[in-house]
Amino acid sequence: MSDTSSSCSDFPYLHGFSSTEQARLVKQARLAESTIFHNIDYSNARRLLEVGSGVGAQTEILLRRFPELHATCVDLNEAQLDAARTNLDAMPWMKGRYELHQADATSLPFEARSFDAAFLCWVLEHVPSPSRVLNEVRRVLAPGSPVYITEVMNSSFLLDPYSPNVWRYWMAFNDFQYDSGGDPFVGAKLGNLLLAGGFRDVTTDVKTFYFDNREPARRKTMIAFWEELLLSAADQLIEAGKVTQEVVDGMRREMHQVQNDPDAVFFYAFVQARAVVY
Repeated sequence: MSDTSSSCSDFPYLHGFSSTEQARLVKQARLAESTIFHNIDYSNARRLLEVGSGVGAQTEILLRRFPELHATCVDLNEAQLDAARTNLDAMPWMKGRYELHQADATSLPFEARSFDAAFLCWVLEHVPSPSRVLNEVRRVLAPGSPVYITEVMNSSFLLDPYSPNVWRYWMAFNDFQYDSGGDPFVGAKLGNLLLAGGFRDVTTDVKTFYFDNREPARRKTMIAFWEELLLSAADQLIEAGKVTQEVVDGMRREMHQVQNDPDAVFFYAFVQARAVVY
């Protein structure tokens, strides 16, 4: 899904850092907000660490939903942090409630037990060593702190009617991320990663975007957004030789056809984990 830049150095970010992509991240956060935040509870937290904060799209939601929170936001990419600064500064009600730091998530510039909650969303898919990131997150959390992690499970994607160019493109999309050191299937591994990292009370919840004729307007919106998400990687995929322009054009054509199909189905599942530091 991608809500951030890579949070570790020397890792190619699939979606790039254009202003178009930054605007897409804000749209994505709002589109997925009700699903992602349905079970998240930071009501007892005050000092939140957000890893891979990107353009601040999730930061705004966190601070709006939990008025007592102060968010310390970490991202590796300066362009994303600049966009976050612009986005968040435009909301006067958030003044004094957040800090932005450029840092590698595997070497956080904070003392042990500095925070009482953590939030990661669409981050671990982009890092070459999720376990190192989680070890650092645990180090800077105080005992009793909750952490919520939301991650992709890209093998779950289904679009009907069957669209062969979309499928080819999606496989290339995942291959590129995997070959680059990321993990487009990391959502299913969150439970193991958290247990191995010394977290306790680990739970996982499979969340879905599932749209058919019961919600045609939301289905159309999601398919149109998904095309934007796919296209954000097109230049890199073509340059890497993963897809041809013909496949990209075919993918766009098929996405438009499915978007306007009266019996289309869109399905995508992802995983949200919760754990506690002791």
